[in-house]
Amino acid sequence: MFKKLSDRNIIEGIKNQDDKTLNWLYDNYYQPVKSHVIKNSGSTDDVSDVFQDSIIVLYNQICDNTLVLTTDLKGYFFGIARNIWNNNLRTRKETDEIREDIPDDTSNDESNESLFERIVSKAYEKLTPEYQTILTLFSEGNSYEVIAKKMKMKNENYARRKKYLSKEALMEKIKEDPEYQDYLRFQR
Repeated sequence: MFKKLSDRNIIEGIKNQDDKTLNWLYDNYYQPVKSHVIKNSGSTDDVSDVFQDSIIVLYNQICDNTLVLTTDLKGYFFGIARNIWNNNLRTRKETDEIREDIPDDTSNDESNESLFERIVSKAYEKLTPEYQTILTLFSEGNSYEVIAKKMKMKNENYARRKKYLSKEALMEKIKEDPEYQDYLRFQR
């Protein structure tokens, strides 16, 4: 589809979940998002997630009547995507810092290992059943496609996103546990 759509037509198309408009959006807005994510330590899988999340944010703003355009829609959309990617990078950095805080040293005594297992176990139990199932399926080596089918999700991209959210929720629960801070002190 090569015709130019006005910002108003795009907004109406998104609001009505019009497939032609969404395809046009993908054809015309995807490349700048892809370039930004790839240049900033992202993968092609990350690009798809960021693009889909950006459409969802835009859709919600349109439906909630909170969309305020101060630029053209393409620039606004790119700003949403950039913010989502920056948040993802920040979250990844925090997750990596937690991993760095957890030494991979086999010389740890068994009490520290059992403490960490207890912390993870408690955090896991606090997750929703859906998140627990997704993490279990993933840890068993199931592909995103298999997870999507077993969990009756739309597609594997959705399964990938849900696994990411499940893992992030688990990491948050671990960080909230007071015993985790004790565990970190023992490791230093």
